Amino acid sequence: MKMVSAAKLSKAQRNIAGMLPYSNAMHHILRSVLSAGSDFETSLAKQRAVERVAIVVFSSDSSLAGSFNSNVVKELRKTLGAYAHIPKEKIFIYTIGKKVFEATGKLGYVVARNFEGLAAKPDYDTLSAFAGALIEQFNAAAIDRVEVIYHHFKSAGSQTLTRETFLPLTLSAQAASGEAAKKILPDYIVEPSADEVLAELLPKSLKLKLYTMLLDSSASEHAARVIAMQLATDNADELINDLTIEYNKSRQQSITSELLDIIGGSMR
Repeated sequence: MKMVSAAKLSKAQRNIAGMLPYSNAMHHILRSVLSAGSDFETSLAKQRAVERVAIVVFSSDSSLAGSFNSNVVKELRKTLGAYAHIPKEKIFIYTIGKKVFEATGKLGYVVARNFEGLAAKPDYDTLSAFAGALIEQFNAAAIDRVEVIYHHFKSAGSQTLTRETFLPLTLSAQAASGEAAKKILPDYIVEPSADEVLAELLPKSLKLKLYTMLLDSSASEHAARVIAMQLATDNADELINDLTIEYNKSRQQSITSELLDIIGGSMR
């Protein structure tokens, strides 16, 4: 299982590495245009009193991944506790992964939608359509906030459980100065207009962001399983060594007893 998870982890890392240049370029353009003095306003950044909330949770479909899934469930329980003042029927939980889907039912909540098999086989089209649906619901005021719980993949040995607000957006328009401005904020000529470009890019950015979270969670799962299987192997080796020592002791005691019996019989 360790070898299988290591192979899957390598593939997940390649997927993330292949997507990063596009993702970084898009966020760079967004940050630059927003920092160029545009008075852009979007309904996606509108702050409302939270009366209806959507929670998107990423876990795995299978176990044997250490504390990967249990930590996700704990964070979900903590998040639900923060929204205890909201009726259950106004909390919409979307699960990606069989383990958190099962845990949500045990917590007494109904899952609005479960994406079966998506944790094992990430698919951009499915997540893109789902992100588009969340955007439409937020714009229509059907939900007031969207939160996401997932593991952020830092390295094969480090994964950080993250709870992040997906909607509403926080638009940063802080401009850099000096040499940093030349490196971070190029002088774009925007056509047809900055507002139209941003209105087109923001939904795409959100869809990409949700897909990135899925890739993060998938890579984190495989990394956690590799570590868990290595620990299981080490524990098994240690147990075998301990049992071997106990067996040798018992065997030696048996041989000693037989020798004493033989010596005692010869003396009589």
